[in-house]
This record gives sequence, structure tokens and C-alpha cells, in this order.
Amino acid sequence: MKAVEIVCTCCGAESFLHREPVYEGLKKTGEELSCSACGFVFKSEAAIPFKEQTSAPEFFTDADRSKKVEVFTEGENKRICRYCADYVVNPFMQFCSRHKKEVQSTDSCPQFSPVSDKPAKPLI
Repeated sequence: MKAVEIVCTCCGAESFLHREPVYEGLKKTGEELSCSACGFVFKSEAAIPFKEQTSAPEFFTDADRSKKVEVFTEGENKRICRYCADYVVNPFMQFCSRHKKEVQSTDSCPQFSPVSDKPAKPLI
């Protein structure tokens, strides 16, 4: 994102830089850079007195952040319906073909069977 806040050399006001495209016919040939307060046109981008950016104060440091919370133990999340061979997804519902009922992707059951060869792309 280009800087837009300037201190105009003509009027001395803190204002915004106005970028107006310049066309020859239907082809863009450049930009006209002007002060939004007084309309003074700058000759080039190098001549524009941009306002100095001050960084926002940091209230929180890395020491203030909480520790990373691990919800699942190692491998526990791999036994949910989403990774089961009997899990079927269609546009209207998620379905377990073993139990013949609607399920959610985060459900689990004792008859979990992992997917052996999951296709990389949909077959549609």
C-alpha cells in the first residue's frame, strides 16, 4: 500500500495525496499527483513530502501470549469420522455408510476404519 498522507509544500496543510490517472485516448500514460487540500500538482513522486509514519505502540509482547493449546493427543484426531473409509459426503448431508445414519465430520465411533487410498481429486 502506497503512503497517502502528505505535508503539502504549497499550503502547508497535512492532507492526502490525490492520484489521478492521465490517459491518451484509451491508454493510461501516467498519474497526476496532487494535494487534496489545495490542488497543487507535484512534478514527480520524488518531490512529494510524505508524512513520517509513526509505528503504533505495542501493548502486548510474546510473553503475554498464552501457551499453544493442544486439543488432541498424538494421533487422536485421526480417528474421527472425517478420516474413516465409511464416511460419505454429499451436498445435502454427511453420512456413515456402515451405520446408515447422518454424522458430523468430528464424530467418532469404535468401528473406525482408516481410509487406505483416498483420491487426491474429486471424481466429478
